Amino acid sequence: MEHWHSTSDTSYQTEDISSVKNTQKTMTYKRILLKLSGEALLGEKEFGIDSSILTMYAREIKEVINAGVEVAIVIGGGNIFRGVSGVEGGMKDRANADYMGMLATMINAMALQGALENEDVFTRLTSAIKMEQIAEPFIRRKAIRNLEKGRVVIFGAGTGNPYFTTDTAASLRAVEMEADVILKGTRVDGIYTADPEKDSKATKYDKLSFTEAIQRNLKVMDMTAFTLCQENELPIIVFDMNQKGNLLKVVKGELIGTLVS
Repeated sequence: MEHWHSTSDTSYQTEDISSVKNTQKTMTYKRILLKLSGEALLGEKEFGIDSSILTMYAREIKEVINAGVEVAIVIGGGNIFRGVSGVEGGMKDRANADYMGMLATMINAMALQGALENEDVFTRLTSAIKMEQIAEPFIRRKAIRNLEKGRVVIFGAGTGNPYFTTDTAASLRAVEMEADVILKGTRVDGIYTADPEKDSKATKYDKLSFTEAIQRNLKVMDMTAFTLCQENELPIIVFDMNQKGNLLKVVKGELIGTLVS
């Protein structure tokens, strides 16, 4: 991490680095891709971003970074604009609606970057669409190098292509970054037999195989994203991101949420 070089005491630097490496050994996952939905940023609001939720997420992520885990993030834009909803609302050009959705993800990504930097976490914001004034272009090797340096890398603008969701972007970037796992942070504490907010009899799964999830028609991710994870043997954990301490527990390997593998 950059702040290791801010002191001239080399023995302190070595001690600091080795302690992080020792902490990292206790973690089940060393490099994660955290997928956050745009709707999660709403908090109690009907539209936009709840700054208290952003701050909470930033502190949860900082805790994981301090444990020596490498963190990449993909965030949705549904709290601002969703391409599919735009089409359902009367927009005839799906591609144009999707590009609007990509710009919404950039607003959320910039907000999250600001919240992380307020917590003294080093970040890099990349965009799949060229916008040099606010974000770096996505370059795979550079992104991996930033992760290795302990920086949080935020991937904005989805895949840069219409007709693909941010779930697909998360799966694609996780595979490219050689992440150990995709952590899908939601408002629900895992995958259920039915929507637990609508069906009180819904029961939670602790573990599932990819095949079981497909056979039971469980909407973990869209099929493109899900298939990409299945083909690359990349596990997915769906968990409640709004429960304080959950992110660190998941990274340590505790049975939080639902594991699909």
